[in-house]
Amino acid sequence: MNSKRVVTAVAAGAAVVMGLSACGGGSTSTGGSTNGSGGSSTTAAFNAALGQVFNPSDKKGGVIKVANADKWDSVDPGDTYYAYSWNFARLYTRSLTMFKPAAGKGSAELVPDLAESLGVPSDGGKTWTYKLRKGVKFEDGTPVTSKDVKYGVLRSIDKEVLPNGPSYFKNTLAWPDGYQGPYKNKDANTDSAIETPDDSTIVFHLKASFGGFDYFAMIPQTAPVQEAKDTGKKYKEHVLATGPYKFSTNEIDKGFKLVRNDQWDAATDPNRKALPDGYEVSMNVNADDIDNRLIQGDVQVDVQGTGVQAASLSRVLGDPTLKGQADNPSTTRLWYTGINPTVAPFDNKACREAVEYAADRTAYQTAFGGPFSGGDIATQLMPPAVPGAQKFDLYPAGPDNKGDVAKAKEKLAECGHADGFETNIGYRSDRPREKATAEALQQSLGRAGIKLTLKAYPSGDYFSQFAGNPPFVRANNLGLVQNGWMADWNDGYGFLAELVDSRVIRETGGSTNTSVRIPEVDQMLDKAVSETDKSKREGDWSAIDKRVMEEAVILPGVHGKSLLLRGKGLTNVFVSEAYGMYDYLSLGMA
Repeated sequence: MNSKRVVTAVAAGAAVVMGLSACGGGSTSTGGSTNGSGGSSTTAAFNAALGQVFNPSDKKGGVIKVANADKWDSVDPGDTYYAYSWNFARLYTRSLTMFKPAAGKGSAELVPDLAESLGVPSDGGKTWTYKLRKGVKFEDGTPVTSKDVKYGVLRSIDKEVLPNGPSYFKNTLAWPDGYQGPYKNKDANTDSAIETPDDSTIVFHLKASFGGFDYFAMIPQTAPVQEAKDTGKKYKEHVLATGPYKFSTNEIDKGFKLVRNDQWDAATDPNRKALPDGYEVSMNVNADDIDNRLIQGDVQVDVQGTGVQAASLSRVLGDPTLKGQADNPSTTRLWYTGINPTVAPFDNKACREAVEYAADRTAYQTAFGGPFSGGDIATQLMPPAVPGAQKFDLYPAGPDNKGDVAKAKEKLAECGHADGFETNIGYRSDRPREKATAEALQQSLGRAGIKLTLKAYPSGDYFSQFAGNPPFVRANNLGLVQNGWMADWNDGYGFLAELVDSRVIRETGGSTNTSVRIPEVDQMLDKAVSETDKSKREGDWSAIDKRVMEEAVILPGVHGKSLLLRGKGLTNVFVSEAYGMYDYLSLGMA
């Protein structure tokens, strides 16, 4: 998920089960461990919401105020790929499966949601069948059927209309030749990919066996959409809810309000408590201002979930009361810089290697908040928490990690630019840490003669129109782009596929990966996903990591940590390991 949100073109081989690899008074604690075993606590303390529930309550009522430093990529479940958006979408949509709303390790477990059970595989893992729960309705009272789920998936594969979501279904289902989605091929027979033999049954047919299909079923793209109510790009203006909340107002790119959905029946939904009466969401709020509002109690949730900004870090850590409202989770997130080989002179490997050597890694880490809230310096792609991750460093940056300028200049001479060159670096305008990182790279690469010009773009369109749009990247000389990636699920495949597979790059925009274009890596991914031996498969992930780094198309920055602030008045607060932030589905108000 984009920091936060694609699988290979053919998931070849045998079925492989892909392991995966939240205020109050009082001073009592039940459980209270931080080892992922659950428990709860009412004592405000640092990391009180890690591995346990802080301030548990079943009290209903109140409105949670939410702030976003930019606009949403989209609230349309078929057109979103930020982790926070997937986390938040569960309030108003229901997918076939979902990550369990539980503290600790349980939060990375898949459970049925719209479906009665997890998927039933057949045909060696090439076919997956789900039965829908009875009694689920849209907000307009229309019963949800399997055809609505099918249509939700069908529309999501049109990346011209809905560019932001992942391409798992587009790339792995057995679509008829030339099928481009219902907007372009309205009357096409798509039973080869998805069948709906009755109103409560949906059957998915894959090109090749894949044992982890329940993870695909978790994606918001399986949320039902009525074909008669679909308005394409405009559907985000009024998504018809199936969850406990619905949109009462929605000012695109400004904010929206959620209120209770009177057609939601708790008897059909064992996963949602639906405690608040509603949510008020404000967008385009200055990131530093969000920190101040959290501290003051004016908002309860910084929805992006990446932690406080550098300006607030010392304030929070230096104040025992504020520190007692904070949690410091490690995540499966990589903050990195893409080095685009489609932008000269980065079409020359030595020029890319010059960037790897010249970068001041300590400055990169500092720009993201230091080791405490930024993370650990990364020299490879996969974070340590991802099974199969192995530490290596192909481009040593000197004993102080401040870069090897002499080696960088050697590489510049090798690629025919001994005097350096100029290029642009893109970053998200609402993220001060990305700007600080771009400035740090501007300074450290400048020592070797690489001159960077900073280019800021809005988060909501960052992937669809700018840094994730290959024609824009080429036309605007975006040699470097700031990015972040977190595993869709905690497995080498869930981490690497969207990040390094060249087949997910879309010329129409919406690509997280624009820099890794290595056919050999595509083949290595196909081989790894078909490997049934767990230890061998994990070794394959590390080999892919190393092969990508050999081409110097990604500059790893930090393996992420974040310093999250629990908003005043919140109940049922806990960090979801699946999303790397607070579980928004479970929150209540005291």
